[in-house]
Amino acid sequence: MAGHNKWSKVKRGKAITDGRRSKVFSSLSRDLTLAAKAGGGDPDGNARLRTLILKAREANMPADNVDRAIQKGTGELPGIVYEEITYEGYGPGGVAFIVQATTDNKTRAAKDIRAAFARFDGNLASTGAVSFQFLHAGQFLVARDKIAEDALMEIALEAGADDILTSDQGYEIRCGVHAFDKVAHALERKGLKPDSSEIAYIPVTTVPVTELALAKSLVKLHETLDDMDDVQHVFSNEEMDDALSAAAQA
Repeated sequence: MAGHNKWSKVKRGKAITDGRRSKVFSSLSRDLTLAAKAGGGDPDGNARLRTLILKAREANMPADNVDRAIQKGTGELPGIVYEEITYEGYGPGGVAFIVQATTDNKTRAAKDIRAAFARFDGNLASTGAVSFQFLHAGQFLVARDKIAEDALMEIALEAGADDILTSDQGYEIRCGVHAFDKVAHALERKGLKPDSSEIAYIPVTTVPVTELALAKSLVKLHETLDDMDDVQHVFSNEEMDDALSAAAQA
């Protein structure tokens, strides 16, 4: 759910994929189009595109949909012109949010996102008001049972990763945005499939959440934003334990 609860986010994302398939397909299509537009339609030379194609396969997205999205990005097919916009805001409890949108209508996207924050006693903020609380970096999550720490460290650091963090649930690889494709390719060459891979906003300061009412409001805000067609990714800096997170989502 939250940027800080990274492993919980992975588990929750897998659990809701079937229930939100149309939203997942729409989001992947936009990402595929933008990746192809930025780096070309050949996945062998575009690691970001290659990663998205793998995600599309995992989500059982039809191959024709994938091909059309890529061809729209390369200009082989006509398509809607999307813009990528990043919004910053504060949710309930002073929790910082960064919302990444891909939209063909900036006015509509801003209106809908602003209304979502207002509904849960939050507000949009000016550019830079929130982002300083996050590290913008590549992030890969790898379960502990997939590889030994020393072996993973050798692969990742040699590919340009900045850091590897170890927890009970697994490993978190962090790298600069420009090193993302190289690290992704290095993991792929070794046959190592991350549980999650994205260019993320990772909290460097967090807001502890201990009250169920606040936790529920944050969950509802996340869900409202995630359900919007224009919204691609939501990052936030609340910190809550797994028991409270589960209770809030119940």
